[in-house]
Amino acid sequence: MKPKYRFFSNTKYALNGVFAMLKAEMSFRLECLFVCPLLFVAFLLEISLMERICLIGVLFLILIAECFNSAIESCVDLVTQEFHTKAKIAKDCASAGVFFAILTAVFTWGLVLINL
Repeated sequence: MKPKYRFFSNTKYALNGVFAMLKAEMSFRLECLFVCPLLFVAFLLEISLMERICLIGVLFLILIAECFNSAIESCVDLVTQEFHTKAKIAKDCASAGVFFAILTAVFTWGLVLINL
């Protein structure tokens, strides 16, 4: 039987995930060191609302990609600790997702800042 949806319980699970990421994932902490100050910068810039939304959105995209990357890596590690080509591909592809999220953020911020 599927458990009932409970907004506050599900929010608690999400926050537990954020705290787990902060505790266990150095890359997430490093990304937060860049994302948090840039969030404030996004609000200080004299830009349109749409540009501000894009700047903030791509910052959160990095954190979202990192969460998925960590989840995939944890699942792969749970299944096997031995080297396996397909496990490496899964981890590498998840890492590529983070890489592309960071490239998207750099490109977006660059375009917005160049047009100031």
